[in-house]
Amino acid sequence: MLKIRLTPTGKKKQPSYRIVVAEHTAAVQGKFLELLGHYNKSMFPKAQLEVNKERITYWISKGAKPSDTVAVLLRSAGMENMDQYIAPRNLKRKRKKGGNKAPAVVAPQAAPVAAPVPTPAPEAKPAPEEANAEPAPVESAAPVPEEAEPEASEVSSS
Repeated sequence: MLKIRLTPTGKKKQPSYRIVVAEHTAAVQGKFLELLGHYNKSMFPKAQLEVNKERITYWISKGAKPSDTVAVLLRSAGMENMDQYIAPRNLKRKRKKGGNKAPAVVAPQAAPVAAPVPTPAPEAKPAPEEANAEPAPVESAAPVPEEAEPEASEVSSS
């Protein structure tokens, strides 16, 4: 896969970069296919960016994807449709603040499945015969002898 990315040049404390098209597995300062522009970050008061927009558009049409940093630089240079290549940042922080600033790209959701609605169980109502009937008299329980002999299963031999 081809990438449009920055390769560092310059010297210590004076960074400058080349904007190149290279295979994504190639070393950062390794071989590249084409030099597309220059970016001098240390130019005062404003950073200097020189790019060949026609060639960048050509390589993007061939499937090359700009890196996040290059996409931000190209957007500032006036190229359109660079927002799709810029990774969304600080999503968690934006969600915590309650703002609806999250990106418009939302994963497609499956159609909602109708969940079965639980129906309450019918209450047990007493039959009309039982409601009108008088309570039955309670029969006294059989008398329990005070000293009952233990059954054979309860006796254990030691």
